[in-house]
Amino acid sequence: MPKIKTHKGAQKRFSITGSGKIMRTKIGQGHLRVHKAKRAKGQFDEMIPLNHSDQKRIKRLLPYGV
Repeated sequence: MPKIKTHKGAQKRFSITGSGKIMRTKIGQGHLRVHKAKRAKGQFDEMIPLNHSDQKRIKRLLPYGV
């Protein structure tokens, strides 16, 4: 049985916690960030849990829980 390849784009964008939750970064952190408040910029750095409806699709891209 061949190995399943990890989707490298998904590997960079998502992380899996020890309990199995898939975490994602928030949108809007790379562009037009200069005029945003310091508090808003700090909130971009947080990881938040992925929506339940997207989990099946993303787990297929990360077969080994990278």
